[in-house]
Amino acid sequence: MMHLVAIVFGLGRLRPGPGTWGSLGALPLTWALHVLGGPWLVLIVALLLIPLGVAAAKAEMAATGDSDPSHVVIDEVVGQMIALLPVTFGAWAMGAGVLALWPGWIAAFVLFRLFDIWKPWLVGKLDARGDVWGLMADDIVAGVFAALVTILFAGLAHGLLM
Repeated sequence: MMHLVAIVFGLGRLRPGPGTWGSLGALPLTWALHVLGGPWLVLIVALLLIPLGVAAAKAEMAATGDSDPSHVVIDEVVGQMIALLPVTFGAWAMGAGVLALWPGWIAAFVLFRLFDIWKPWLVGKLDARGDVWGLMADDIVAGVFAALVTILFAGLAHGLLM
């Protein structure tokens, strides 16, 4: 079961770019969670997936002997969900349908992938740890960075920061 969690039920086996597939898998999950319970459910599930992801990634790393197996994408799912939090909370606060904020979905997705691949500053330092916490934490921080820039873009788009 932990193997299926680590590879997010097969998304980690898709090529090319298993990390991108993992991020894409987080989009319908986040939408469904938002519809079922709003942004607070999205936040709670993202937080619960952190220890589950750590356990699943640790088991997969032990099974493969690889410190950063590319097929482990639970970290991308968590990071992408974090990046989408401003979108889901924004829709909830405005009483809008979450899909009405589609530019935010695109921004959060692209920004998360950018930070996850580019690995600036703290993201790169965490990734360089070479352990299970580095594997998870770099994507968590990439998700936080993407969320912050998504908020900045929303403020600019809506004239709040001009």
